[in-house]
Amino acid sequence: MPKEDFRKFGHEIVDWIADYFERMETLPVLSQNAPNDLKNALPTSAPEQGEDFGAIFADVEKLILPAVTHWNHPNFHGLFSTSTSSVGVFGEMLSSAFDMKAMLWRTSPASTELEPVVLDWLRQMMNLPADFSGIIYDTASISTLHAIAMAREKLNLGIRERGMSGRTDLPLLRVYCSEQTHSSIDKAVILLGLGQKSLVKIPTNERFEMDTEKLREAIADDLAAGHLPLCVIPTVGTTSSSSVDNVERVADICERNDIFLHVDTAYAGSAAIVPEFQHYFKGLERADSIVTNPHKWLFTPFDLSVLYVKDLDLLKRTFSLVAEYLKVTETVTNQMDYGIQLGRRFRSLKLWFVMRYFGQEGLIERIREHCRLARFFASWVDNSEDFEMLAPVPFALCCFRACPQGVDDPDAFNEKIMNEINASGEAYLSHTKLDGKFTLRLSVGSIRVEERHLRKVWDLLNEKVNADL
Repeated sequence: MPKEDFRKFGHEIVDWIADYFERMETLPVLSQNAPNDLKNALPTSAPEQGEDFGAIFADVEKLILPAVTHWNHPNFHGLFSTSTSSVGVFGEMLSSAFDMKAMLWRTSPASTELEPVVLDWLRQMMNLPADFSGIIYDTASISTLHAIAMAREKLNLGIRERGMSGRTDLPLLRVYCSEQTHSSIDKAVILLGLGQKSLVKIPTNERFEMDTEKLREAIADDLAAGHLPLCVIPTVGTTSSSSVDNVERVADICERNDIFLHVDTAYAGSAAIVPEFQHYFKGLERADSIVTNPHKWLFTPFDLSVLYVKDLDLLKRTFSLVAEYLKVTETVTNQMDYGIQLGRRFRSLKLWFVMRYFGQEGLIERIREHCRLARFFASWVDNSEDFEMLAPVPFALCCFRACPQGVDDPDAFNEKIMNEINASGEAYLSHTKLDGKFTLRLSVGSIRVEERHLRKVWDLLNEKVNADL
């Protein structure tokens, strides 16, 4: 593209994004497209001749925007609300322009050297000890996969060289997590060849926290049966309810049995920067590895997940493999040595932008406000005869349901309410099941959310309840 056109359309795109952020609230949160609407509107083959970029960009508004579910919308309350900041978009733009492949130091000095600095800033903000080193991956699923692979390598079973198949000398390896743990743990044991039979899901208490006595019993039973514990994965901020496992008690059990401890705080880890929330994270300093996702709640564009490890050499031992064409003479860090990827994106740049632009105080205040808003919404539920809370609210997620008198099937009733609100485009809620009950989830996390947005959802909920009775 000629530089004149690049400047022209570049300015237009930035203007469009700025206008998009301003008008986002007027757009339906959930795409109103039916399945295959976009697919059917597109040609079945690529154009023979190149097209004018003005026409291409016009199709963003015409074709792409209607098919977008707006995760940055202040009334996006489903799953875990994630929210990018404008300054984070700038970081993403420059990262794409540099198109850096962070493999060797010489191919990517900026990425190799900026990443540990930025992650040490975050480590300090989270009040983690200095013996943790960080590495950036794309998502928590991949971070956790690497952590479990590290735990397996630490057992010195020769799996890196000899594999697992066809061997009769390997015991059944066991991974322990709670029944509330994210499904990425299941996928990790499948991918690593451990199989789902290796995964032990520990029951939870009435607050949906891992029952540590049941964990202790499960480990004792496995040891008696000749099985080999591989790692334990407690969660601070579970996906369904944001419950907080007792990491200190889990750490006691792991230390007594010499078991690798990986803590999943992909969602809630950002809240560790808030001083009054530090008590939720007691015991993290005793973990072997920790995952947290700045792309969930630190206003950084997706994707950016951080794995903190105490033994960086173990991570390198697990994954390093240097082909002849990658050998170098410099004594430097090469990011390719610390995971399954050869090339990595320059992800640390956008996090650096965000942390510098907002500062620690700005980030803390925004997370603190989100948690205040969630507790405020929970107070409305608590004071209503037609709704009830189904889980505590340690962070910024509310789990609740409608429970008016005269409803024969509460699960179907709540699902209907959720689907109607989502279909309206006015807001987006998601669901889970807690104690077998269909549960509505309202997550607060948009950088643009205000109290009026939660009031809007509360009014919608009450309208639906009253209309359906």
